[in-house]
Amino acid sequence: MLVTGGNRGIGLAIAQAFLERGDKVAITLRSGEAPAGMLGVVADVTDGAALDAAFAKVEAAHGPVEVLVANAGTTRDQLLMRMSDEDFDAVVDTNLAGAWRCARRAVRGMVRAKRGRVVFVGSVVGLLGSAGQTNYAASKAGLVGLARSLGRELGGRGITANVVAPGFIETDMTADLAPALQEKYQAGIPAGRFGQAAEVAHAVLFLADAGYVNGAVLPVDGGLGMGH
Repeated sequence: MLVTGGNRGIGLAIAQAFLERGDKVAITLRSGEAPAGMLGVVADVTDGAALDAAFAKVEAAHGPVEVLVANAGTTRDQLLMRMSDEDFDAVVDTNLAGAWRCARRAVRGMVRAKRGRVVFVGSVVGLLGSAGQTNYAASKAGLVGLARSLGRELGGRGITANVVAPGFIETDMTADLAPALQEKYQAGIPAGRFGQAAEVAHAVLFLADAGYVNGAVLPVDGGLGMGH
């Protein structure tokens, strides 16, 4: 299995969960080394040629990718009237087009094997919207259409495509928020707390095993996006 952006945060938790259950795990990263037990390949999801080379390395070492978790993402938050074309394009190219490039490459082996799982890491923001994040919200909302189209196109070949939609998860980003702001955000979450990266990983494991779940959006947000 392959997790893009799997060297930190939610991506690392997902990779570790698969590793702990005995799967062969590969991750893409922009720089640095992969954690012990994982195969690390350097790749930028906005570069199709680099992705192709990364997949080739993974396939040579582990065989065809049976589970793809498209997790790599970025943010460039700004109010709409101040957001530049570059800020919008960069986020959509990484979060949405990057996930599409990964899926396009991964399904080659899945079609031959007549089995495969594609899990896109979306966001509650893609369902609720968020002021100052028009680019990010649009990119994450797009993953829903991508997953459902892929699922319809390849469902008959034993391939599923789903979205896991995390809410506020305890990461370096949320840790940097001021305590008063953390309390404000938590007050709007029915669970009354931020989630753990491992809780997102559990949802991804479920989708990787669920052969009859296709085109679904699985929220992991403590109820924040309930009803959306």
